[in-house]
Amino acid sequence: MPVDIGQVLREHTREIPDFPKPGIAFKDLTPLFADAPAFQQVVDDIAERFRGRVDAVAGVEARGFIIGPPVALALGLPFVAVRKAGKLPGETLSQEYDLEYGSATIEISTDAVDAGDRVLVIDDVLATGGTAAAACALLERTGAKVTGIQMLMELAFLHGRDALGERDVHVLVSVDDD
Repeated sequence: MPVDIGQVLREHTREIPDFPKPGIAFKDLTPLFADAPAFQQVVDDIAERFRGRVDAVAGVEARGFIIGPPVALALGLPFVAVRKAGKLPGETLSQEYDLEYGSATIEISTDAVDAGDRVLVIDDVLATGGTAAAACALLERTGAKVTGIQMLMELAFLHGRDALGERDVHVLVSVDDD
């Protein structure tokens, strides 16, 4: 019997009300990460979707660092760290992006990917899409091609897909309202 991966994710996500501030219903994925068999099912599902379609897996700090490496290992591919500014040693490329109040910067090592590499971008939740769009823009500046974006959960009511243009976006669970 095939696994309903969306159901696995829903069963391993808890909602924390008023976190990180009043009025926010935080979607906590740590129960998924704590359940090895369930997490393995999610990793396997993602890996099978992108097998043969990508040359590298890029994870966005911080929870993309939890999801990305096991997917990269399952595919036998390198993992690319997309980090907050100032966290990577050596030469880096930077991409600034807007947040609700202010801006932020992410970086990759200049030798993280090669021109022409097909890259999968992974993170946990697609909200407004700003971070994912910045990660894609940063990778594309190297000449790499973002072949897909994989999120575990999408907060559809925030319309984050709009920031990602025509890129191929996959989510395991979409939440329509908060």
